[in-house]
Amino acid sequence: MQKEVRTALAALGLAATLGFGAAPALADGTSLAAIKQAGVLKIGTTGDYKPFSYKGADGDLVGADIAMAKELAESLGVKPEFVMTTWKTMLDDFKADKFDIVVGGITVNPARAEIGNFSVPNVSDGKRPIARCTDKDKYATLEAIDQPATRVIVNPGGTNDKFAHEKLGHATIEVFPDNKTIFDQIAAGKADVMVTDGVEADLQSKLHPGVLCPVAVKEPFTHFENAYLMQKDDALKQAVDAFVTKALADGDWKGKLDAAMQ
Repeated sequence: MQKEVRTALAALGLAATLGFGAAPALADGTSLAAIKQAGVLKIGTTGDYKPFSYKGADGDLVGADIAMAKELAESLGVKPEFVMTTWKTMLDDFKADKFDIVVGGITVNPARAEIGNFSVPNVSDGKRPIARCTDKDKYATLEAIDQPATRVIVNPGGTNDKFAHEKLGHATIEVFPDNKTIFDQIAAGKADVMVTDGVEADLQSKLHPGVLCPVAVKEPFTHFENAYLMQKDDALKQAVDAFVTKALADGDWKGKLDAAMQ
């Protein structure tokens, strides 16, 4: 029996050496080569963050970054495949290789940069408050917001959640699970203020005219950049950077963002 096993192993080794019967080598699952080999770019997104990534009236994903991701996949010669995630689970899903790239208003920060590569940024922004228009002059500073009587609302797991719990130690903080309807809570008087990305504060004031207003602060409470987070592969980063750089230079990104802000 041992002789038969050794003979079989030797035969397999010879076949592999000669290329007979050997399975084709697959590229690393995190690489651009693997993406092209599979013919699919797996794109993670939360689908709850206007104007970057959200679901339209028909349930389909839309937004500036969704449109960009489709064009990115086309530029790579592959099909886009969107994979839903949440702000709370995004990093764990990313580390589990559920997607190749994450889009949808992703803030550049050290925790994310440690596990993946960021593209060149496509947005520069900062945290600003949004409140009912009747209170728009009430929350113009962190000190004014950070009071026990102030009901601050945040979505779980993202940078808004982190900011509120780090900077607003005296205010009452409510973590609200649905980022799609969170601003309705403020409009209905169930919360007072949310500190969020400036572009979102501006957009939500348009979506709630005369009810919600961006608070006029002297300057944003933070400064940050948004970019696309991708698996660590130099070739993939080079391809994504080239795509984003071109979209910024020729106005394609601005056009998509302006359209999504309507």
